[in-house]
Amino acid sequence: MKTHIGNVIVFLLMGAILFSLNLSAQSDETAELAKKTQNPVGDLISLPFQNNTNFGLGPHNRTQNVINIQPVAPFKLSKKWNLITRTIAPVISQPDLTAESGSTFGLGDINATLFLSPAEPSKVIWGAGPVILLPTATNDVLGTGKWGLGPSAVLLTMKGPWVVGVLINNIWSIGGDSERSDMNQMLFQYFITYNLPNGVYLTSAPIITANWKAESSNRWTIPFGIGAGKIFRIGKQPMNASANIYYNVESPEYGANWTLRLQLQLLFPKK
Repeated sequence: MKTHIGNVIVFLLMGAILFSLNLSAQSDETAELAKKTQNPVGDLISLPFQNNTNFGLGPHNRTQNVINIQPVAPFKLSKKWNLITRTIAPVISQPDLTAESGSTFGLGDINATLFLSPAEPSKVIWGAGPVILLPTATNDVLGTGKWGLGPSAVLLTMKGPWVVGVLINNIWSIGGDSERSDMNQMLFQYFITYNLPNGVYLTSAPIITANWKAESSNRWTIPFGIGAGKIFRIGKQPMNASANIYYNVESPEYGANWTLRLQLQLLFPKK
């Protein structure tokens, strides 16, 4: 039953996207809301559910499914500064890569980022702060067994219908299970979004990772791809749904070939 959870999420998210395309045209408020969702340090409370299905892992072409629950909460520290908290709690179905069947299901390591960002955005919007890794995995194969810490930063600009930016962090292990390998991992994400009328947008936001502890031939995961999404409402509740597909031009020996990313995001704008 657990192995089918990802398929259910995929079905629900795709249904939400298709349903949203039939809704009536949205106002300028919807266009503004769309841009807030595309700003990692925007002053917007949201609750994204992001489903990543990774295909072609290992010699048996297994499939991994990761549901990231990613609450975002901004706090106003002063007239000049905001603190944006972004947390990622992954729920993972991890296949046994050495066999044609069998998998492990549970919670992975939780990742939390704190961005300090100017309250009044300028032409260039930025945020910076620490990223923290918590060893919350319910099984050894789902996490690192390590506490982690490092810097994170985001930089973006918005001009007309375009939103363009980058996000980067690097995490080093600072404690935890002494029998587990130390970690030194980088994440780099560029995002390019073009907003169309009625809350529709085209986007590309691949997540590039590097494991600096691995050999050079197994160090990088580099995807390329594209997606689309839409802001819509069910009743009075604004939501954001998107679908993306990415092909890995570079990945570790047992890494995935390509990824289908589907997201449903609950939005809670200030009234």
